[in-house]
Amino acid sequence: MIRIVETGDKRIEKFNARPAFPEEAEKAAAEVLSAIRREGDRAVRRYVAKFEGFKGRDLRVDLESIRVGLASDRVGETLNGSKNTLKGPKTTLIDPKIAKAVEDAHRRVLKFSRASLRKDWSMKTPRGGSEGEFFTPMDRVGVYIPGGTAPLASTSVMTVTLAKAAGVKEIVACTPAGKTGEVNPVLLYALKVAGATEIYRVGGIQAIGMMAFGTKTCRKVQKIAGPGNAFVTAAKRQVYGYVAIDQVAGPSEIAVLTDGSVDVRWIAADLLSQAEHGSGWEKSLCVCTSRKLAEEIRDEVLRQTETLSRKALVQRVIDRDGILIVVAGNVAEGLEVVNAFAPEHFEIMTKNALKVMKGVRSAGAVFAGPWTPESAGDFVAGPSHVLPTGGAADMFNGLTPDDFRRRHSFVSFTEGDLRETRATIEAFASVEGLDGHGRAATIRFE
Repeated sequence: MIRIVETGDKRIEKFNARPAFPEEAEKAAAEVLSAIRREGDRAVRRYVAKFEGFKGRDLRVDLESIRVGLASDRVGETLNGSKNTLKGPKTTLIDPKIAKAVEDAHRRVLKFSRASLRKDWSMKTPRGGSEGEFFTPMDRVGVYIPGGTAPLASTSVMTVTLAKAAGVKEIVACTPAGKTGEVNPVLLYALKVAGATEIYRVGGIQAIGMMAFGTKTCRKVQKIAGPGNAFVTAAKRQVYGYVAIDQVAGPSEIAVLTDGSVDVRWIAADLLSQAEHGSGWEKSLCVCTSRKLAEEIRDEVLRQTETLSRKALVQRVIDRDGILIVVAGNVAEGLEVVNAFAPEHFEIMTKNALKVMKGVRSAGAVFAGPWTPESAGDFVAGPSHVLPTGGAADMFNGLTPDDFRRRHSFVSFTEGDLRETRATIEAFASVEGLDGHGRAATIRFE
């Protein structure tokens, strides 16, 4: 059922409550991670067989053996550029249009990523020294690519490309492959194009544990990024401290604010774009400015649901009250409803959308104007689609290339700088009872 409510209705607060760590996922993550710490590869293989169905011993995908046909039915190119006949073993054809789409997305995301990197900077100190910040790439990072209900080839681009732009040399990618152990070829192609250096047919909690703790097969990484289901999210939270993580993220969600100036068919399609992901716990919030408009949007959502190939998955979201339409008195009031929801994706489908955007306080990514569907951000626009969910957009940011770099501050005082600040250093050392701190400055003038 799709409910229509007014602002202030208590059902909005209930809709906004979406815990990131279900107890079931927490318990499972603790068990699997503990086993991987003790047993390494043995435990990883056991859980891959149990949860994914793949019972082979070779967890690593050989990058050099992946062949992708791009030119014709008989001759193609390997991912490293050499020619091969497509009749050979392990050969998989990729539609040239799909390959071109992957390359287009990668090119756009790479351009945005390079432009967004924070620059080294410095400033002069009062007595002739200098101080500032500089950045260095991490050496080895891991990315998780979901591949259960849908092989998210786009996530390969939206994670690995950012790490590559940051200058990371070793980029490990893990993705579930199912019983056959065969990873979706488009996903593999996207990983290769984006710059992954190692790929493993491992998914779920076991992938997070393998990357976080390291095994004989896969050395430990410094940071893990990428989206996943509740079990992956719980695992990422539990390995925080062994490695860095990007954020905690759960089921997908979207909020759309509209004043009636955009076709209701477009609004309905955008609301459904996130409801089809497959967990059943996705959330779609629509905030509009009249009851009549709300009813039109509700009816259109129900009509379009019947046309989708994944309508059964969408229906699960509807049955769990995962789509809510709120009627606000005006756009400003509606904006506050969305800020309270703190959505992963926020579409502003109103007049003067860029002006309205200035009032956004809590959203992972914002899509302003009628020609900017959220799917443009998912696949091609430029910013990463790895974004905080579950209300975490109120305190976390989406993934950026700088998440794969280390920030270093530096200070280079002159004798004059230290002389000028000596009294302050000695005063703090005295208050805090840290005479060694004070002496480190004092001794230089004795």
